[in-house]
Amino acid sequence: MAGIYLHIPFCKQACYYCDFHFSTSLKRKEEMLTAIKQELLLRKNEFENEPIKTIYFGGGTPSLLTIEELEEIFKTIYKNYKVVATAEITLEANPDDLSSQKIKDLAKLPINRLSIGIQSFFEDDLKFMNRAHTAEESKKCLVEAKKYFDNITIDLIYGIPNMNAKKWLANLKQTFEFEIPHISSYALTVEEKTALHSFIKKGKVPPIDENLALKHFNILVKNTEKEGFKHYEISNFGKENYFSEHNKSYWLGEKYLGIGPSAHSFNGVERSWNVSNNAKYIKVLAENKLPFQLEKLTINNRFNEYIMTGLRTIWGISLERVEKEFGKKHLQLLKINATPFIEKGLLEISSNNTIFTTKKGKFLADGIASDLFMV
Repeated sequence: MAGIYLHIPFCKQACYYCDFHFSTSLKRKEEMLTAIKQELLLRKNEFENEPIKTIYFGGGTPSLLTIEELEEIFKTIYKNYKVVATAEITLEANPDDLSSQKIKDLAKLPINRLSIGIQSFFEDDLKFMNRAHTAEESKKCLVEAKKYFDNITIDLIYGIPNMNAKKWLANLKQTFEFEIPHISSYALTVEEKTALHSFIKKGKVPPIDENLALKHFNILVKNTEKEGFKHYEISNFGKENYFSEHNKSYWLGEKYLGIGPSAHSFNGVERSWNVSNNAKYIKVLAENKLPFQLEKLTINNRFNEYIMTGLRTIWGISLERVEKEFGKKHLQLLKINATPFIEKGLLEISSNNTIFTTKKGKFLADGIASDLFMV
């Protein structure tokens, strides 16, 4: 089984914190969609014998596409790939795009899961992040979306300067009141070449406070647990049967095809990534060529990726799998490097020989993982 990710590289406006590949100009949208469909055609043989179990429209802002444009992409996929009847099909959407009619029309497509970029239910936070929607639009679109979609996830951002614990808790309570079955929640981070990075550098915005982010993270973990959510990945919380199947496939090392500019693909042993330039992407595909670079992963690359993803999830790092796939040398080094973190109560080994982060270690998972890498 495999997944397809489609990167739709257009947004109405640039969020101050975002460093994903996108354009705020829609002038070449038609050419881009033609190129995306062409890439789907040219790459259909890569997963010829792989049934497709997940399709994910990410970006950018895929909800900017019209129903007709989405229909054309679906026609290309279903004509050239073996999509299973139970496939999870997700569309990322912003509240300002989700009118009652748009939601109704989306529900008629194969889409069965909406990922809505709420980020915050407070107007000042949305303005701080330069989001295109209002708090009122957030609430309105959730009311409408729930009429047509059962499987809904929302994004929330914490660690925003000047956001106190009471305000963050209010965001969570609002989410629970809507009975949303899945939450993806991320700490606000500062990436170079973003507007936020520039604002902080110039002193216009206070720097990110890691202690505040940790406080918000602990509130998030405690309150989602009370509401029956399973904390199955560092940034993801789902009710039973509502985990993201598409993202889960990334974390479990399954195959996926990345379509669109800047999209990444993985076939089990090789990783490829498309050019992060809309004009170049369109030009190369117009010549019936593929716009990606390919890297054959070394045993250390694959080991390090497994460590990184394993520590972030409830599935952990299986010592048995490490020995089987990577050998005794990697297993011994992992045990040696993990020991100090086990002694500090940040990692633990379960009875079935699997390494997990403890509650105390979860927020530090990425840093711990880097110390367990094989260099």
